Amino acid sequence: MNAPTPSTAAGGAAHAELHARHKAVLPDWLALYYAQPLELTHGEGRHVWDAEGRRYLDFFGGILTTMTAHALPEVTKAVAEQAGRILHTSTLYLNRPMVELAERIASLSGIPDARVFFTTSGTEANDAALLLATTYRRSNQVLAMRNSYHGRSFTTVGITGNRAWSPTSLTPLQTFYVHGGVRTRGPFAHLDDDAFTAACVADLRDLLGQSGGNVAALIAEPVQGVGGFTSPPDGLYAAFREVLDEHGILWISDEVQTGWGRTGDHFWGWQAHAAAGPPDILTFAKGIGNGMSIGGVVARAEVMNCLGANSISTFGGSPVTMAAANANLAYLLEHDLQANARRVGGLLLERLRSAAAGVGIVREVRGRGLMAGIELVRPGTGEPSPEAASLVLEAAREGGVLIGKGGGHATPSVLRIAPPLTLTVAEAEAGAAVLESALRTAEARLTGGAEA
Repeated sequence: MNAPTPSTAAGGAAHAELHARHKAVLPDWLALYYAQPLELTHGEGRHVWDAEGRRYLDFFGGILTTMTAHALPEVTKAVAEQAGRILHTSTLYLNRPMVELAERIASLSGIPDARVFFTTSGTEANDAALLLATTYRRSNQVLAMRNSYHGRSFTTVGITGNRAWSPTSLTPLQTFYVHGGVRTRGPFAHLDDDAFTAACVADLRDLLGQSGGNVAALIAEPVQGVGGFTSPPDGLYAAFREVLDEHGILWISDEVQTGWGRTGDHFWGWQAHAAAGPPDILTFAKGIGNGMSIGGVVARAEVMNCLGANSISTFGGSPVTMAAANANLAYLLEHDLQANARRVGGLLLERLRSAAAGVGIVREVRGRGLMAGIELVRPGTGEPSPEAASLVLEAAREGGVLIGKGGGHATPSVLRIAPPLTLTVAEAEAGAAVLESALRTAEARLTGGAEA
């Protein structure tokens, strides 16, 4: 190995100092990727640079948040212009950018007579949705999906079905977990799609019989994000909706990661389950702000207006975040990035499946649009392998590609791949080649074979 140059050595020392300062003042449970964590300093398009000047192809987008592109001129211009006028007002005053964005989202949501409430994150959006549903239904009983993730607040942790992200069993809600969010694991995995759906519906009916109460809502991610980009057969939630309607139970679609066309085939994830109509409540966040802190809830007017107490949002609907989101949404629609997600995402999934062929640590490549997951296992078994995931994560970084991790059973053994929606064919090809090499390198290290 070559000796480090003085500039490299100085950069390494500065990096080590920053890491030490991070550990000294931030919580132990605040996770960092990589054995030597990265400091990202700037980005452009689908690329980011670290503090030492190395460029990476960003295949995770700040956890699916940089939806269109880094430093998108239209967004940075809108932010700068709004910041030059006024940064903050709160919801106590009329806010033109907020009204304009709410009008657009209400129209796009598919929910009739929709009202929109803005928050600062997906966690807060889901928390607000639960407040609405439990108030409207006068019940604290909630249905959630196994392997789900809905945020890190006390309320949303209480309904999260992924134990790796639920640090306490204390909760103000009584939660019942339903089968169906994971197609290829669990007691119904061996069934075909129709039989799988029928079995999950039967389980739901049985669960409602056991609940002994007046359930408020089902909350579900159309594609489970933190859970490893798992999803049920199309139409499952439509079949659930028919059962829910028999009992007056609301359906909350958590679109924090699936909204805005990322899945390619649909603008919203719920549209893969649209036979029974739109959800009663829809939550969103992440990509709409392209990095700005924004979330929100869309609901039918009678549901949204059910709160009997005063409520405002100090930072939700901030003029600056609304300006960014308006510009970002306009760019996404004008450039039909949903179609790009479908076209380039389809190519990427095809390349990833080809790359994984014959690699023993890969159990499954799955996904929709620009939302791909690679589930890793111990060779020769079906057991999740967090060791393999960590090895691939590091090898991909060495190859110049940043990805994420997730998965259920308290083991992050699924690679999460979600580039900005402007990803080009050439970038998809380049990223897939790096990931193929990383997969083979990880397998060789785990099995003691020669690295690719």
